[in-house]
Amino acid sequence: MGKTWEYMMADPQLRWIGPEKGVIHIASGAVNNAVWDMYARSRRKPLWKLVVDFTPEELVASAAFRYISDAITKEEALAMLKEREAGKKEREEKVRELGYPAYVTSAGWLGYTDEKVARLTKEAVAAGFNHFKMKVGADQANDLRRAKIIRSIIDDPQYLPADIPARDPSAEALRGKNAGPTGAVLMIDANQVWDVPQAIEYVKGLEEVKPWFIEEPTAPDDILGHAAIRKALKPHGIGVATGEHAHNRMVFKQLLQAEAIDVVQIDSCRLAGVSEVLSVLLMAAKFGVPVCPHAGGVGLCEYVIHLSLIDYIAVSGTMERNVLEFVDHLHEHFVTPCSINKHGRYNVPTNPDEGYSIEMHKASIAEFEWPHGSYWVGAQAAKSQA
Repeated sequence: MGKTWEYMMADPQLRWIGPEKGVIHIASGAVNNAVWDMYARSRRKPLWKLVVDFTPEELVASAAFRYISDAITKEEALAMLKEREAGKKEREEKVRELGYPAYVTSAGWLGYTDEKVARLTKEAVAAGFNHFKMKVGADQANDLRRAKIIRSIIDDPQYLPADIPARDPSAEALRGKNAGPTGAVLMIDANQVWDVPQAIEYVKGLEEVKPWFIEEPTAPDDILGHAAIRKALKPHGIGVATGEHAHNRMVFKQLLQAEAIDVVQIDSCRLAGVSEVLSVLLMAAKFGVPVCPHAGGVGLCEYVIHLSLIDYIAVSGTMERNVLEFVDHLHEHFVTPCSINKHGRYNVPTNPDEGYSIEMHKASIAEFEWPHGSYWVGAQAAKSQA
């Protein structure tokens, strides 16, 4: 699969309009993901199971190593994967039983009323979630007020489900995450809104609500900017995360080499498919930085559970400090939608025919495909009548 990826990405005309960035890279990812989906279906395994059943040699041969050998060589990756071999079976059994840790974003969108934020946060706590993320960046005072609302709920044991006790904030899995008295964690996400000095000052002003990290504080490909922000916020106990708009493995390589981030956030559609994702997982494991994938868009939750399972079972060997983003809308459009258990964890995909879990219902495509889907045709008709 690595050779297949190299063959596709090395075409000179495709590189001329990239290379390996922008729309051409995203389109390449769609193709590579489709090839992986077909591969998994042909073996009648969910994608994650296909990959974790690989030998270390097969997994290394499936990843994209061009331009990253100064960060990790194939030989280093192979040695690391061989070390992880011993506990693969036990880790697979464990995650099948417990599920993969998730965090919720849906309660903290900008524009929600305080009442809606409070209601959605209570619902998320009741659903078993322990990590919560909110959007920031429009107005610092408003962000601080909203964050205090969320904190007042997630830190209060009265809202915990009866069968889920409070977590120990001093536990290893919560170390350095600024967990509150119930063991709950708050994260904040700015979606690239600030310049570097502005990011530092703005986030310092939110220190009292104790976020674990600030996500995308500045331009996603500003390596040194992220490093400067991380250095400035470290004395305040706030980390830095980014990656959903990091357009290739080289950006991740530099973020890791520059010690610019505390959390790697891969995106299954921004990177050029599973093969490139594997290379980022390998680099993150070598540098000891947890991978917490972005999954805020339609279908991304279905995709990234596979990637987190690959990381835990075959690559990093740990999920104790990791959390995978979950949003609770639009899953009904997928043939094999992802699901969450009562402890706020992703269930492991088990259907042997689901491949990469991203197949949409034909009815959904017929309704929403642009521009001839019935939804758009109806909207145009209504607009003409108006």
